[in-house]
Amino acid sequence: MSGNGFISSIGRRLTMNTLSPFEQLRRQMFDILGDGGILKEVVKPGEGPPVPQNASVLMYYSGFLEYSNRPFESTTHFKYPPMMKLGRDVTVAGLELGLLTMKKGEFARFLLHHQYAYGEMGCPPFIPPSSTVLYEVHILDYLDSGQVDEFIGMCPEEQNDAPLSTLLEVTNTLRGFGNRCFKQSRYDHAKDRYKQAITLLRNRDPRSEPDKGKLKVALLPLYLNLSLTELRLESPQKALKYGNKALEIDSVNTKALFRCGQAYFELGEYESAQDCLIAAQSKKPFDSDINDLLKKTALAYKDCLDKEKDMCVKMFREPRSSVQL
Repeated sequence: MSGNGFISSIGRRLTMNTLSPFEQLRRQMFDILGDGGILKEVVKPGEGPPVPQNASVLMYYSGFLEYSNRPFESTTHFKYPPMMKLGRDVTVAGLELGLLTMKKGEFARFLLHHQYAYGEMGCPPFIPPSSTVLYEVHILDYLDSGQVDEFIGMCPEEQNDAPLSTLLEVTNTLRGFGNRCFKQSRYDHAKDRYKQAITLLRNRDPRSEPDKGKLKVALLPLYLNLSLTELRLESPQKALKYGNKALEIDSVNTKALFRCGQAYFELGEYESAQDCLIAAQSKKPFDSDINDLLKKTALAYKDCLDKEKDMCVKMFREPRSSVQL
């Protein structure tokens, strides 16, 4: 995706072939709509269902003019490409229609007639009038944010009457958004997504004990993720709060115990940290993260006790009396 390899290789053979690069490319592409306006070549197949309407797509893409090896726009220079919402962030009609044919992990090329790209006017100074353009696209992931938008647009009564399965799909998508933001170190954005999902779940009025159990199962990873996010944001008190929320659902959850141990350690409450970490260690005795933090906590606790002992000695040491002769 660093450059248009197809046009580079074609350009080297132009003197031996009268067909232009795009004309040669057309021969190995298929027509999506049947009018020749959007042609597609699958370079690397993807997996799963195609991108749904109004989804948010995480992708690398580059746009090229014919005979140009340098893109007029590209996201390949980003370490983390932006999540782009169809119908809002993707403004080229042909590209959006092409994306709806793609699957997760797929790498494809699209040749767009000007009526599906930048029109007869083009986009000066980068796109000349009536230009056919080539897009190379690699979809990393996508989230069905259209369903989320629709659900959040409902009033509370409508949300409560919606099938529980729909709510769980929506909150799982929000958690996916949060996880994506977390991996990109956008912790405030991740926190907002997790809290939004938690609010939707807690506002639900369960109609049966099985429904109540499903809500708890959905809440547990959100509380765990939120606790870790607060630790990254250097808010150990809030991290402890959400770690304890997770323990209310599953009192022996190893991750929850570890999160609380981390939070207590950051708060300087080493005895409580030790209690949580020992409980976590009993579940996973060979976990290096737990064992390393437990050793670190034991040393910090000992150092703290030694300092307290020294302070007490100094406080209660009898002052020396001076005798005048």
